[in-house]
Amino acid sequence: HLWHEALEPALGAEIRDPPLLQAIGVGNALQLAQGGLFKFIECVQHDSGSVTVCPSGVRQGAGETSAVTYHAGMKTQSTSTKNTKKSPARRSTSNGAGKRSAAVRRDHERWLQELTSLPTAAGREHRVIQWVEQWLKSRRNLTLDRDDAGNLFITQKKRSSRQPILLQAHLDHPAFVVREAAGGRDVELEFRGGVMDPYFEDARIEIFDADDTPHRATITNLDSAATPFKRVTARLSRTSQTIQPGDVGRWVLPGHNRLPRVSKGILHTHACDDLAAVSAALAALDDLRNDREMGHVGVLLTRAEEIGFIGTLASCRDGSAPKDARIICLENSRSFPESPIGAGPILRVGDRVSVFEPTLTNRISSIMFEHEKNHPDFKWQRKLMPGGRCEATGFSSFGYQSTCLCLPLGNYHNMQDIDGVRDGRAEARVGPEYISVEDYHGLIDMLVLCSRELDGAIGDLRTQMEEQLAQREFVLHS
Repeated sequence: HLWHEALEPALGAEIRDPPLLQAIGVGNALQLAQGGLFKFIECVQHDSGSVTVCPSGVRQGAGETSAVTYHAGMKTQSTSTKNTKKSPARRSTSNGAGKRSAAVRRDHERWLQELTSLPTAAGREHRVIQWVEQWLKSRRNLTLDRDDAGNLFITQKKRSSRQPILLQAHLDHPAFVVREAAGGRDVELEFRGGVMDPYFEDARIEIFDADDTPHRATITNLDSAATPFKRVTARLSRTSQTIQPGDVGRWVLPGHNRLPRVSKGILHTHACDDLAAVSAALAALDDLRNDREMGHVGVLLTRAEEIGFIGTLASCRDGSAPKDARIICLENSRSFPESPIGAGPILRVGDRVSVFEPTLTNRISSIMFEHEKNHPDFKWQRKLMPGGRCEATGFSSFGYQSTCLCLPLGNYHNMQDIDGVRDGRAEARVGPEYISVEDYHGLIDMLVLCSRELDGAIGDLRTQMEEQLAQREFVLHS
């Protein structure tokens, strides 16, 4: 606790002072690096047993800062790199958003796979909420609050006078919820979400009881005219006494025993929409929470999006989100030929029914175009994405500054070959949703970058227009 309090003012900054590194000590530095608390410390273990401690991304003999080598906890050698040019105060890397070690990237991918494997449904998001609560236990500088609708607000304990930024994602996915279970083999369920009728015919599903035990069943009847949600009758493969109203069911997907899996850089899993975005939002906040200047950034996780973003609308009506918050909604949106998977995360300027709030959208667009000049290898896209509706439409309609970043998604809502089924050319089959793992990492980078730059000079479109006018107005008077 003593050294933590002593180093707390340095959170989020690079340490370039070898005596300070020496004071931390090798054991503590290793613990910090492995725990992810001080991501800017890196410890390189040599075959000889010595350890080099240096700022993140710097290796002894290459880079811009100093490194200290220890043997059995004692400093025996200090080395300086060949390039003595001073580094900027902010971490600078190839993508400009803060280089992450292989270990941190593995953590982010583990969170992604764990979250997207959880059964969840509109109004029945408790398994995902429990995961988030567990994730927060080791992050004592974050606070969790709930509004009356059960939406989760994750904010930082350190105070900030800056205008809030909320990274928003939703906790549910299209799924079944048990209505009646009499203890026999037939179960009545409703489907909360948008999936076309042909996909229900003779489909296999699995229903999770309160102990998370899956029970296999086959759909025998669909009532697509039922309100407010479609209803199905499913026959269990064997009688169960443990299934209760409110239990969640989901599709049995092809290759379900091998899910989640990554193949050729593509994650195939149960529910990218929107649990991949939940993971990305938490990963970005985990990066930003130790930066003294980023105390105004938080995460908002909403409920019941798949039935008309009901959690979002309740938050807007009740004013549980600060009215001056800039809300960056995160989605997994159906990929089209012009918005391919693997081409990077997308700044989504609108959806099927609206164009998002222009001030925030344009500012992020300007930030990314400027970033692209210095980092041409960073992949990102700017698209409309008209395949569905987004919570940014809800927030914007209530007067919030809100826009959307999204991941291009395959097998939207677990529907394979949507267009072929709609046109009668293909048989309806459910399948795993899939995204690019690099697109996911790019979304985290994009969130960190935009959070850092949103209040900077970059992105002020009005200023850019005024400068353009000043430079060329002379032609109007010549």
